[in-house]
Amino acid sequence: MLMSVQPRSWPEPTPEIVAVVRATYRRRTPPLPVTVRDRLGELFPDAEFALAFGVRGRPGWSPGRLALVTVLQMAENLTDRQAAEAVRDKISWKYALGLGLEDEGFDSSVLCEFRTRVVEHGLEQRVLDLLLDALKGEGLVAAGGKARTDSTHVISAVRDLNRLELAGESVRACVEALAVAAPEWLSTVIDVADWGRRYGVRVDTWRLPTSKTKRAELVAAYGSDALGLLRAVGDAAAPPWLGELPAVDVLRRVLVQNYVITTDAGGREVIRAREADTDGLPPGRARLTSPYDTDTRWAAKGDELHWNGYKVHITETCEDPDPVDGSSVDGSPADVPAGERPNIIVGVATTDATVPDARMTDPIHEALAERALLPAEHFVDSGYPSAALLGESLRRWGVTLVTPLLADQSPQARAGAGYDRASFSIDFDTQTARCPQGQTSTWWNRVTQRGTDAIVIKFAAQTCRGCPVREQCTRSTSAKVGRQLTVPPREVHQAQLAARATQDTPDWQARYARRAGVEGTIRQAVAVTGTRRARYRGLPKTRLEHVYSAVALNLIRLHAYWNGHPLDRTRTSHLSRLELALAA
Repeated sequence: MLMSVQPRSWPEPTPEIVAVVRATYRRRTPPLPVTVRDRLGELFPDAEFALAFGVRGRPGWSPGRLALVTVLQMAENLTDRQAAEAVRDKISWKYALGLGLEDEGFDSSVLCEFRTRVVEHGLEQRVLDLLLDALKGEGLVAAGGKARTDSTHVISAVRDLNRLELAGESVRACVEALAVAAPEWLSTVIDVADWGRRYGVRVDTWRLPTSKTKRAELVAAYGSDALGLLRAVGDAAAPPWLGELPAVDVLRRVLVQNYVITTDAGGREVIRAREADTDGLPPGRARLTSPYDTDTRWAAKGDELHWNGYKVHITETCEDPDPVDGSSVDGSPADVPAGERPNIIVGVATTDATVPDARMTDPIHEALAERALLPAEHFVDSGYPSAALLGESLRRWGVTLVTPLLADQSPQARAGAGYDRASFSIDFDTQTARCPQGQTSTWWNRVTQRGTDAIVIKFAAQTCRGCPVREQCTRSTSAKVGRQLTVPPREVHQAQLAARATQDTPDWQARYARRAGVEGTIRQAVAVTGTRRARYRGLPKTRLEHVYSAVALNLIRLHAYWNGHPLDRTRTSHLSRLELALAA
């Protein structure tokens, strides 16, 4: 168990460990842990994590070395027990950590406590920062280059619950917490035997009745139990600290979000489930989906992908190969591929599943600016930008967003027929718009829609009433309504028109093709570290997982780079390799 930490330098690998490693890998590429120790030395100093640990008590394991263990754990996709076992029996890990053959390592629970302390003190980003600082010194990352970003979904580490299961499981989680915190008090406010039959095992649909009537009765029973339990906790006779238990707060929120308390004609209190159509439900970004992970949320992407969890955004460098001949500075042969540099992950951001990509563009730039790694060109897909962000990113951060803007979403544009917004001439000086038939608008008003400035333009009803192409211009069938346009302010409108015109050219499309490479990084993250399934509960620990996974991927790429392996573009068949060999 971690008790206290006195920061100190890592020991050098012992002579017997060094001898075994050198003999074993004399003619072979050394494994990742060995290369990391040889190239980067003490990558994560203890002092960087000292804030998260006490200075009194029994000394604990080195937090810097635990950070490296966690990174190696991600690189090999190991459980905590497997990682602790690897520390004990893998020569390469002992070499990287500076341990002797006789070192017994630590219990696997130490890794869980290490993660908890790191998260509590907001140090989860330190491992990535330290690695990037080391790579800056080697010239492998720098500001002003090219970067690309994409996101992927992450499934939470809790099971999916329907609303009935959520209600029952929330009551069960609260009762379990109270049974531990105040067992004597709990026995006085509930019938322990009766509640034990209802909440003794987890609430599963396959255990619940299939009849709609009985399920409705069960919904009401869960709601009544929740309300009674919360009222007992809030009673003056109850210990006041019970209301501060996290499980009690979760039950309170689940009750408010999923139930309505009313009074019937006889004056009796009635509790029933909320109906989406009549009572309304909280928006997805606020609605709890599990009593065991209050950060996870349901989200959807298109018609096919629905998940309960998070979203992770990965930003990596994507520079052009250097025009070098592969020689080192002193003229000796270099041990890296000529001109090739690995794509380094320089930023990882994890959010709940409901946060749209467009809201992350500015935070991603802010995080890169703090690391002094802002790119000159940032390649992203159409989910990240808006016309306003194109100008804002260049003005505030000096970053050119290379991205296609979303197409006009008006009915005319989606149908590919009729007069969309681009068919109208907008004159910001005279504050008028002219339609394709030569008519001029009569109304111009600046508004704010969803927090964004916009301009609403209207044409007079009598102007549009007799128009021969009215059906191609507006879907309204009322003769009292003319065509209406909503456009952004002048600067944004002009940037939007210019961007949409540019993105259709072959040169721009060839330039934008660079963004596609980040899809391979996401695939590597999924295949190597299992990024799409969260290991831990809660957003803070899931964020830690993704940061350490990113460091692991970087080290895997650096390991290949330092050992002279070129970047793999794609799988190559044996026939294709033969063709390349003959061509050479």
